[in-house]
Amino acid sequence: MKEWTTEDWVQQQEQHSLVAFYLYTPMCGTCAVASKMMDVIEELLPDLPLGKANINYLETLVMDYQIESVPCLLISEKGNVEKVYAFQSVPFLYEKLKK
Repeated sequence: MKEWTTEDWVQQQEQHSLVAFYLYTPMCGTCAVASKMMDVIEELLPDLPLGKANINYLETLVMDYQIESVPCLLISEKGNVEKVYAFQSVPFLYEKLKK
């Protein structure tokens, strides 16, 4: 998964109907587990534009989307953004993203 900036996120939303943006912090244990899950998702869905970012550097994005905690997965489908905080399982994430 490539590290994205806010500009990358916006650009991907303009270019694709379905985009996912994984937000984390480096010292978060739950984020470490979620990162491994997202690595599997990246392998399962190679055509899905999928980026990640350390939320500590995205203050404006946090405010714009009212991010409440990490890990957080932003899923943009045709401009409608859904926030996922509970990374229940790889199958759960796969079903959310395979649309």
